[in-house]
Amino acid sequence: MSKKLAIVESPTKAKTISRFLGKEWDVQSSFGHIRDLPKSKLGVDPENNFEPIYEIPIKAKKAVANLKKRVTKDTEVYLATDEDREGEAIAWHLIHALKLKPGNTKRIAFHEITKIAVEEAIANPRELDVNMVNAQQARRILDRIVGYKLSPWLWKKVAKGLSAGRVQSVAVRLTVEREKEIEAFKADEYWTILGEFKKGSDILNTQLSKINNKRVAKLDINNEKDAAKIKKEAEVLDYTITEVNSRKEKKNPPTPLTTSLLQQEANRKLGFSSKQTMMLAQQLYEGIELGGKESEGLITYMRTDSQNLSDKFINDARSLIESKFGKEYLPKSAKVYKTKSKNAQEAHEAIRPTNASNEPDNIKSYLNDKQYKLYKLIWSRSIASQMNAAEINVTSISIEDKDSKYTFTTTGSVIAFPGYLEVYTNFKGSDLLPACSEKDKVDLEKIINEQHFTKPPARYSDAGLVKELEKKGIGRPSTYAPIISTIIARNYVSREEKRLKPTDIGTIVTELLLKHFPDILDYTFTANMEEDLDEISLGKKEWQPVIKNFYTPFMDNLEKKYEEVSKDDLVEKTDVQCDKCGADMVIKMARFGKFMACSNYPDCKNTKNIGDDNKPEEKEKIEEQCEKCGSEMVVKHGRFGKFIACSNYPDCKHTKQIVEETGAACPDCKKGKIVAKGTKTGRTFYACDQYPNCKFALWQKPNGETCPDCKSLLVFGKDDKIFCSSKECKFEK
Repeated sequence: MSKKLAIVESPTKAKTISRFLGKEWDVQSSFGHIRDLPKSKLGVDPENNFEPIYEIPIKAKKAVANLKKRVTKDTEVYLATDEDREGEAIAWHLIHALKLKPGNTKRIAFHEITKIAVEEAIANPRELDVNMVNAQQARRILDRIVGYKLSPWLWKKVAKGLSAGRVQSVAVRLTVEREKEIEAFKADEYWTILGEFKKGSDILNTQLSKINNKRVAKLDINNEKDAAKIKKEAEVLDYTITEVNSRKEKKNPPTPLTTSLLQQEANRKLGFSSKQTMMLAQQLYEGIELGGKESEGLITYMRTDSQNLSDKFINDARSLIESKFGKEYLPKSAKVYKTKSKNAQEAHEAIRPTNASNEPDNIKSYLNDKQYKLYKLIWSRSIASQMNAAEINVTSISIEDKDSKYTFTTTGSVIAFPGYLEVYTNFKGSDLLPACSEKDKVDLEKIINEQHFTKPPARYSDAGLVKELEKKGIGRPSTYAPIISTIIARNYVSREEKRLKPTDIGTIVTELLLKHFPDILDYTFTANMEEDLDEISLGKKEWQPVIKNFYTPFMDNLEKKYEEVSKDDLVEKTDVQCDKCGADMVIKMARFGKFMACSNYPDCKNTKNIGDDNKPEEKEKIEEQCEKCGSEMVVKHGRFGKFIACSNYPDCKHTKQIVEETGAACPDCKKGKIVAKGTKTGRTFYACDQYPNCKFALWQKPNGETCPDCKSLLVFGKDDKIFCSSKECKFEK
């Protein structure tokens, strides 16, 4: 009797599932997609109703050959790929590539990789969802058309090596527009007036909130003269407590996690990038060996926009909450959350633990540090979503002079009942205020004037960009992380101090596409296209007409722009003359930004780096000779920033990195110095310059000092705070 064959996407998933099934099962991996559009050509036939032309990539040939050997005429094949559009498409491609017989082929899917879930899926196979396959095909074809048709236009009109993406270009636009907001921002000065009052032995730290019973807005006190006048007047007055207001506030538990929320929370709380979060979530989903137990998935499927939770998990969570925390933490009835996304599939679930009783600390020894942190976040939030609200006691105190000219206020908040905060902390109480009553006298200790300036909007973090994409209806759960990874890999965006900054070429390409292909970068247009894809996945629209409605006007405009736009139109003239031939210098664009070049090219190939003001930057000479030819070394600019190169280029191509020292000595080898380095994705880290002999490294920048408690390096944190780099040490200053 032939074995039953189950096919999944990854070897880890195959290994986990094989442990649940008997000897009559053969579980194999396809290693992802086994067919795709060809790399060397468009692979779509617009004249034949946009029929895609699929081929088996070289990297998939070995997996396909292995699977073909295992399929006989009577083999029962179970396609167990993920239950989303990508998973459905992989199953569809497997059917065609392996020529599977309909009668012997079953489609199964599950939201979690547990023995119960897998066995239930096998007992209830379903038909392949062709609508979901078509939605995936439509997305792939749309992206291919934009990439393969628009990118060559950029090569011809701007510079070779550039690329355009249907959704990625919109994400770059968001970062470019935020950067322009930052550049255009003008700081406003404002002052806060603080009052320190003494009541008995207690100190009340307050802030001026009203003048003559009129609320003081943020920018009302905007110069030192006005602030000094208020201070002078306020310092000589007598004060009394005029109002004590206490109230209870409820803080509701957080909702269950969708893909977007998971990426945002992991970025904010753990500092993980979207790509890192999804990689770790994939590992937790596919299976972890917990001691002597069988490998089992620890979380449900991590690409979802549903906030639905299964009845079983809710019941298990409620039992755990009652036994671990007590009845007062348990709502009378289970909490049900309504998914906000109008196209979410309620059959799917939110991201949650597969087993509520797998408490993070109980399985910590089986996880690496990052897996543990992410699992703890998922477990804690899932349990918290089923707990009672937290109750906060909020007290506010108002202090006034007898004429009520100046009103100072302070607020304190303390947790009266922690509720869900016992497991998922997202609230910090402020100072507990002393017992006070109205008409109590207080003594003014001092008035403090503090100067501030408004700050520009911050650059997007991964969390911020994902939130904005979701808000605008751009992208879907499976696309958020790849969007960010792609725009960084293409050098359109760089990551600086965990924030996303558009590069020069990212800005140039965005402005060019906005001018000539506004639909491609239009937020509403892109969001409407996502809705069309959702409609296709639900069987409400055919995929070919959606492609045609996009393709026809897009190609008409592209053809027009080939004629209208000349590469010379993108060249900026300057009043600088070439120092080699005397011809005028012009500003051109290359893959990595703007540069100045001789207009007499190709007869003269003189070029110069330019600054933000479009003025030529003189080559920065350094007191160092080339170790290969003896010429002077100079500072140049490249894809990854400044570097040192021989001035005799191109005859001598010797280069060196510019090392940014931090002033900190390596605590491990005691020989090296800690210097700044960069990852392939553009992220900065700090490591010993004796690598590979010493592999000491940190993500945070050292300040050059050591911790007084444990002697580890001190590093810079948020808001210029300094803390110890050792995870075990809590020192902070």
